[in-house]
Amino acid sequence: MASVVKEMVTVIMKVLCLLLILSAINASTSAAKGQEPEYNPKQWCVVDDQQTDDVLQKALDWACGPGHADCMAIQPKMPCYLPNTVKDHASFAFNSYWQKYKKQGATCDFHAAALLTETDPSHGSCKFEFNP
Repeated sequence: MASVVKEMVTVIMKVLCLLLILSAINASTSAAKGQEPEYNPKQWCVVDDQQTDDVLQKALDWACGPGHADCMAIQPKMPCYLPNTVKDHASFAFNSYWQKYKKQGATCDFHAAALLTETDPSHGSCKFEFNP
């Protein structure tokens, strides 16, 4: 009986070692190819609804100014001008900035004025950019 248990433990250990080796090979192959993790959802950077308009306006001013977001679409007579609210304009600007710079390490935070969503915020003719 003891020899059967010992043999089973040996087989289990060999299987676990094999799985560990295969896992390491897969991880190093993926890293060598520069692959992203398998699940990489579409995400957009939008305002946190809990923030005040004053906070959002300051972050919007930064995104469209020093942050170099593309804010042309939120100008009058452009596709994302309406609704003409700080919240809507800030969401567009935050997303523009984040999509443009996320691969260089940019975050979607804007001093806690923004958050990530997997729901496309585009509406009507206003299309929010997404860069994989």
